[in-house]
Amino acid sequence: MRSMPVNVLTYNGRLFLVATRGHTQWSRNAMAKGKVILKRGRARMEFSLRVVLDAEKPKILKAYVSRFRWMVGRFFPISAGSPSAAFAPIADRYPVFELIRE
Repeated sequence: MRSMPVNVLTYNGRLFLVATRGHTQWSRNAMAKGKVILKRGRARMEFSLRVVLDAEKPKILKAYVSRFRWMVGRFFPISAGSPSAAFAPIADRYPVFELIRE
């Protein structure tokens, strides 16, 4: 499997991975496997995934876009300064996974 850069969001003491470009091959693979391996240099960490429900996503998406605005803002039709409720109508477009340490 090919490595790709990702942004891990820490939100309320938990780690989240957001599929910035929506439902892509990597997000479908992650969902099917239920696990991901994140690498940084030589360090590798394996995580189980919990698929975040659409109802939970707006606050996480807002935090993600706010935190990584300069890198991911162009992929979201809603600006970082918008209220979290503004992200509700687009929540189903972006898979969000909670990362759980193995």
